[in-house]
Amino acid sequence: MNEKLSDIEYEILDAIYFVEPFDKILSECSAPANIVADVLKQLIHKKYVVAMRFDEEEQEYVRSFIYDTDNMHAYAYLATKEGLLAHNGI
Repeated sequence: MNEKLSDIEYEILDAIYFVEPFDKILSECSAPANIVADVLKQLIHKKYVVAMRFDEEEQEYVRSFIYDTDNMHAYAYLATKEGLLAHNGI
């Protein structure tokens, strides 16, 4: 059903079953920050990952519809249902 994930795509999706900041994803992956950032952008484009921001008023993470790809550290990330299915080879 889904295309085969690269090793780094698999590592990133493995790290974001729950909402995680960029630095936490980096600590879980074997690639340098610029590669992780580029692959994360590709996964967002494929709709395998969503970028989220912490809403102070609501005290929870909300999906960020305005996403600044030059500032990956400003967001947290979460695998989507499609991303989890791809990660699990379904």
